[in-house]
Amino acid sequence: MKNNNARVSDAPAPERDDLRVEYSQTDIELPDFMNLLPMAELNSFPGLSSTIAVEEQVSQLVVDRSVHGDGLMALFPLRSLDVDAHKLSSEDFYPMGVAVKILKVHEHESGKLKVTVQGLSRVTFSQIFSGDIPTVRIIPQWDYGNAHDGSLRPLILEAKRLYAEVLTLVPGLPVDLFKINTLLDEEPVILADLIMASLPLKSRAKAEYLLIAGLKHRYLKLLEHLTIEVSNRQAGRAISQRIEAGLDRRQKELHLREQLKAIKAELGESEELDPQGHRALQERLAALPLPEDARATADREMERLNGTPQQSAEYGVIRHYLEWVADLPWGKSDQESLDLGKARAILDRDHYGLEKVKKRVLEFLAVRKLAARGAKTPILCLTGPPGVGKTSLGRSIAECLGRKFARLSLGGLKDEAEIKGHRRAYVGARPGRVLAGLKRVGVNNPVFLLDELDKMATNSQHDPGGALLEALDPEQNETFMDNFLEIPFDISQVLFILTANVLEQIPAPLRDRLEVIEVSGYAVDEKSEIARKHLWPRELARHGLKPKELTLSAPVLETIITTYTWEAGCRELTRRLSALARSRSIAKAEGKPFSRSVSLDELPALLGPPRRLPEVKENKPQIGVVTGLAWTAGGGDIMFIEAVGMPGRGKLSLTGQLGDVMKESAQAAISYVRSRAREWRLDDGWFKNHDIHVHLPQGAIPKDGPSAGVALAVAIVSLVSSHKVRADVAMTGEISLRGLALPVGGIKEKLLAAKRAGIKTVLIPKRNEPDLEEFPKELLKGVNVIPVSSLDQVLARALVAEPVAVGELPTFWEKFAAELMEEEEARIRKVPDLTLEKL
Repeated sequence: MKNNNARVSDAPAPERDDLRVEYSQTDIELPDFMNLLPMAELNSFPGLSSTIAVEEQVSQLVVDRSVHGDGLMALFPLRSLDVDAHKLSSEDFYPMGVAVKILKVHEHESGKLKVTVQGLSRVTFSQIFSGDIPTVRIIPQWDYGNAHDGSLRPLILEAKRLYAEVLTLVPGLPVDLFKINTLLDEEPVILADLIMASLPLKSRAKAEYLLIAGLKHRYLKLLEHLTIEVSNRQAGRAISQRIEAGLDRRQKELHLREQLKAIKAELGESEELDPQGHRALQERLAALPLPEDARATADREMERLNGTPQQSAEYGVIRHYLEWVADLPWGKSDQESLDLGKARAILDRDHYGLEKVKKRVLEFLAVRKLAARGAKTPILCLTGPPGVGKTSLGRSIAECLGRKFARLSLGGLKDEAEIKGHRRAYVGARPGRVLAGLKRVGVNNPVFLLDELDKMATNSQHDPGGALLEALDPEQNETFMDNFLEIPFDISQVLFILTANVLEQIPAPLRDRLEVIEVSGYAVDEKSEIARKHLWPRELARHGLKPKELTLSAPVLETIITTYTWEAGCRELTRRLSALARSRSIAKAEGKPFSRSVSLDELPALLGPPRRLPEVKENKPQIGVVTGLAWTAGGGDIMFIEAVGMPGRGKLSLTGQLGDVMKESAQAAISYVRSRAREWRLDDGWFKNHDIHVHLPQGAIPKDGPSAGVALAVAIVSLVSSHKVRADVAMTGEISLRGLALPVGGIKEKLLAAKRAGIKTVLIPKRNEPDLEEFPKELLKGVNVIPVSSLDQVLARALVAEPVAVGELPTFWEKFAAELMEEEEARIRKVPDLTLEKL
């Protein structure tokens, strides 16, 4: 039954005198209605007194009501425990129960009631009434059977014999042979019930026994249960005896082996009997430069191994542990090769561009060359979109150092035991993946790449990031403690390099210990060079083609990049180049002639229609449509922010799967615009009489972050003032309630997206201006990047001066735009190319 419902169960271990014969065959007058006590296990039978434990509140109320009434109750066994005591029905019970009289009630200290009852008669029910106190309408079943039937005598004697055998196999049953012999001739009617009540059977078996009509049939059912019980108990005893005999044999074998060793020693034979290879394992452990604690632990476990029989389950656990200790690279290191010229050549060979990343790697190598060996090793973390070369950078660093390379993918890892191992108490325990990686490469100072750090499955129950702290932190990993080994292992010489797509998804305590190197996405020109120098030659070799057999022109390559791929990295580009190479490999394998170049007209036939045309700027200015810039895990992109107005009461609707931060940015934008409405000559009553709907297309893609705040404010101003927004201007920046354009992230990715879309002017927050200093000059050709510090400056450059509505030009726009344009023209005359000059 459910926890909040009534439940009555028999006492867990009935005493020997719990079942007593208290019965007279004189008919007893029973009332038509009786209080109902549901039973999880029924151990009460007519003619017997027994003790039951009453646990739940509803059941105790039934007992209390019966004690203060006529002292009678009806006990019915339940078919299932999962029932509601206040909504009982006939389907919840077996149809036969027992009417009992309460003899004694004792309250236990735990709050349970121990109730001694005397069984009166089998009863069935015709109707059940639920409520605070369940009741039942009963029909007595006075079925004693023919006690003088001569055919009963053999059945009774056989029952006595089998029960005597059960008593030898199951000691402690509440009925002994003295009671059986007393009832053998005097009360055969209830003898079967007495034996049945004492057997350790399930409630269902006893409930089905109650249903049997006729004394002879009850004895037959009883004999069936007794036979099964004897058979099961005898089989269990035989199994236990075989197990004990097996243990005795193994102990004897161990003793004989020890005697054989002693005899060998007395005879002076130098070779001991060592069938399990203990000596070789011991010699391996002795040759290792183990620390003092590890040496003591290994010696102690070796002694345990020598004294444990091979057939014992403990033997395999100890042997597995010692082999792991012996296989770990204690004191084994690779000699570093710190030739900076060679390292620079390797990085340039494997990676095009990424100058900032290469510079930081070379700085790291230079410090390692000059610093002492014991200097703490930083934890490098390469972050950036997928496919930009983070994993291959780790391999290149290992080659630059002359070290071995190990890799562990953390994506989807949710158990800290994967990092620090399982304790030996568990079946199948093993060390964590950190030590497993060191065992695989055979040295204690490899370059260890932990890939997809931001994909770890951290939740309230599991935190693998916490376990990773000890392995990565230079202050702790000198004595790294794996749960399986339980001895410290020095991993401070390991160079850990981590990769992630989104830095914010890394747990804060772990992120605080990382030295982050951002690996940004590639521009079209960079992808073209990567494809020409690295990807295309590799794909040709993979598909059995020579460089002269298939060439790609620059226009074809650029078309593939811009119309068949749209990513920050180069994985999709690699797949497209592979498809082109396959198209010629088929013809070459069949011996057919094929063209040695790919034309633009062939691309749809070879690659299919363009998967996605890149977002481009709008052709003409529009009201309420602003070009914003987004930064995603896949790189930068442009997005159009659309705002429309309609008659209403000032309600703001936001759609496009916007997150909470972006919704708050929209609220801040509209609040600031309304606060400046009078100064900007906007109709403040417009907000009261119109609803505003702001939508960001591609509604299936979730969007969040504060960087669209400036663009949202411009869209609202454009909508209210009826001024169009320039189509060739894109913008990014967080808006404050003072109208300030606050800095945001992903400036490089956003500028690359603007250039791909054909945007000529990009407005960025002035505090992001230092980000331009590390931006390659050639990537910004044709894009005018203007730093702005306030929404006023954004509006002057983004809005078209003439309003759409016929009427007088607002004074604010006329004055403010003229001032800013004059300032802009003076600056342009002074610096012809702002962006390139800045850089």
